[in-house]
Amino acid sequence: MTFNPLEQRGIPLDRQLRNWRELNVKPIDPDHCDPYTRCRIITMNGIEVEAIMFSHQLARNTIDPEVKRQLAQTRYIEAQQQKVVNWLLPGVSSVLETTIAYEQVAVDLTAWIARMEPDPYLKQAYQFGVLEDFDHLYRYANLYEMIEHRKAESIVDGLTEVMPGRPTRFHHRNPVDNVRDPYDKDATDPLSKLHALTIMSAEQQTMNFYMNTGPTYMEPIARQLYQEIGLIEEEHVTHYESLVDPGETWWEQLVNHEYNECYLYYSFMEQESDPRVKAIWELHLNMELEHLHIACDLMRRHDGRDPESVLAPELPNVLTFEPNKGYLRELLDTQMDLTTLGAGYVQEAHERFEKMQEDIHGGEAPPSDRVMTEHDAMFGREYRVQTEGEHPDPSQREK
Repeated sequence: MTFNPLEQRGIPLDRQLRNWRELNVKPIDPDHCDPYTRCRIITMNGIEVEAIMFSHQLARNTIDPEVKRQLAQTRYIEAQQQKVVNWLLPGVSSVLETTIAYEQVAVDLTAWIARMEPDPYLKQAYQFGVLEDFDHLYRYANLYEMIEHRKAESIVDGLTEVMPGRPTRFHHRNPVDNVRDPYDKDATDPLSKLHALTIMSAEQQTMNFYMNTGPTYMEPIARQLYQEIGLIEEEHVTHYESLVDPGETWWEQLVNHEYNECYLYYSFMEQESDPRVKAIWELHLNMELEHLHIACDLMRRHDGRDPESVLAPELPNVLTFEPNKGYLRELLDTQMDLTTLGAGYVQEAHERFEKMQEDIHGGEAPPSDRVMTEHDAMFGREYRVQTEGEHPDPSQREK
């Protein structure tokens, strides 16, 4: 069944405000929930945060007070949506447990989008990034066993493997080599726009999460690992945001944001296994349908264009959280040794890359290496979840 959000009317904006009782949602049970329910929650939180911050930026760049008032009305509802979504996460989960779930999102969301992306250049950008998030999951999982004496298997539940990706020490690149070429807004598939906005938003939320939670730890190795990976997430946001065509007008970007929220809430509603969470996805979809129509009206009025000229005529196939083990193993086998040079990818450790490595590491092992050394000293082994056999790269197999 096709679903065109431009033809659907949602809940009128003046009926979308919720009171405290309605906002006070019961969190999921971390010990009994579907891991992908948690992944969907984390993803939609990132999407809502991006929608709110984009709306603020648009408001700061318009002189029309009526536009500011319209954005403020919609944005307040978006802020309520963000609170409901993010408050579904359980307070009993530690920051590190939530971190591991964030990295599971990064791995399986990016891998799925890479598989589905029609543009070869954009596909390569997602393939490159996912091998780095895959390694972050591995480092945090080992830190988790070290400081909380628990295993990440209880979080990823066998859906996502835990083993080395492209080693984190090699993720530190000269900033100019993190900037990619943008898609062409007039020629690219509308699906590519949704993919780019989704991954940019998810990585931005991960960056924000690590920036704020990293210093809350007392253990020096935990503080240092969050600091290192937090810097890499900044690189990833640069990597993904540069894929978006900067020639898109503010109004074009606004309708893309609202359309993408409809797409994701619809996708997650279709696959959600928790009835209570599914009801939230459905409610928010019906809110977003109205937000999309408001954005479309603003685009017609201020951009002089019809939103149908830039949006897909119907929602694509639902975005799906599912295991991507075979696909990731193929990438581990073929793309572990890539780095970036300019807007492209190379296998050679070029001069600019080597200078950055020398300067940031300062002749010492980075936190991502030291966490493994300390884990080995404590347990005499690494922590891995390899459900499909040995690591595809012989150099990354356990000694």
